[in-house]
Amino acid sequence: MKNLVYIQSGGPTSVINSSLYGAIKEAKKHPTLIGHIYGSRYGIEGLIDDNLIDLGLEDDEQIELLLQTPGSILGTTRKKLPKDIHTVEYTKIIDTIKKHNIGYVLINGGNDSMDTCHKIATLVEELGINDVKVIGVPKTIDNDLACTDHSLGFPSAAKYVMNAVNAFSVDAGCFKKGKVHVVEIMGRSAGWLTAAVDLLPPETRPHLIYIPEIPFDLEQFLVDVKKVYAEKGFALVAISEGLQFERDMSNVRVDGFGHVQLGGAASELCRIIESRLDLPTRAIEFSIVQRAFPSFVSLIDRKEAINTGKKAVQAALKGITGKMITFERVSQNPYKIKYLLAPLDKVANAVSHVTPDMIVDNTRMSDKFRDYLRPLVVGEVKLVYKDGLAPVTVLKHHKVK
Repeated sequence: MKNLVYIQSGGPTSVINSSLYGAIKEAKKHPTLIGHIYGSRYGIEGLIDDNLIDLGLEDDEQIELLLQTPGSILGTTRKKLPKDIHTVEYTKIIDTIKKHNIGYVLINGGNDSMDTCHKIATLVEELGINDVKVIGVPKTIDNDLACTDHSLGFPSAAKYVMNAVNAFSVDAGCFKKGKVHVVEIMGRSAGWLTAAVDLLPPETRPHLIYIPEIPFDLEQFLVDVKKVYAEKGFALVAISEGLQFERDMSNVRVDGFGHVQLGGAASELCRIIESRLDLPTRAIEFSIVQRAFPSFVSLIDRKEAINTGKKAVQAALKGITGKMITFERVSQNPYKIKYLLAPLDKVANAVSHVTPDMIVDNTRMSDKFRDYLRPLVVGEVKLVYKDGLAPVTVLKHHKVK
């Protein structure tokens, strides 16, 4: 009998804890194979620092609340492990695995987290530790994971973005002469989340949409904004946070994977518009709210997140290792997916972009994109409320000795 450890890594989503929920539920079905279910505190750092908690000692009520709890309940990290898998960090990881008789390692994360997952799988294989299985659980609101139809967390974030922009658009158009509103939406290298606004009806859809996949021309941007404002009396512009244009990035923070901390693109474009066009502006940055708002969780997203957690446990119990759970869309109408497995070395650090056939121009996406996204955002979840507030999970954090 072996123990299982679950790791959450990278940026959270509104359904990341639903995958944990699914894994816990499935693991408990196999008491003769899985002794304890551990949670690693703050991602891979929990294995390095021997900082694990026993999730089997948590109250059932709190486990159920995982379904409406945003953020990474176990704590997360953006720590990048060294390329050399023979350094002291890896020695500590193996020591923790051996100390606590861990046989199943599930790592829930995106591109960079799958790099961590791949390194751990490679390490245990090299050391000949054949009774340790490593499985990746996909998630990222950016939807840029390779080898899968979509990423967990993206549908819910897209649903939030759509509804927030839909409501905001009505407000923005209230005045006879309004402002140029620039809405900044998450997406470092891929514009999937920003493109989601294309599903809105013409009355509330942004007039202009800019994603990283389309080369950004600042001069043409100003021409387009000026034209829209002249015609409409206001302008609503949706941009990805990773939009590339010349601006001062000298003081930005950089994480362990070499990614700069994004944000401020909308504010900078508004400054330029005010300076060059003399038009009133407002910058709106959704920031982390778009990935942490439980009220707009997609029912499909939640169901798939739960199932993926279960599938990860099942795969590990079958002796599979070095793989990530993926989705293949086998039917569009009705929407249906098949759960598959992809080698971690094909997923780690790779990026999936919005394809050219999904893009028309900087005002519209294509029917192919709309057909792709529409079934993912369908269905609403019912939250539990108490005194007007949706409670979230509070763990006891029983530390594993």
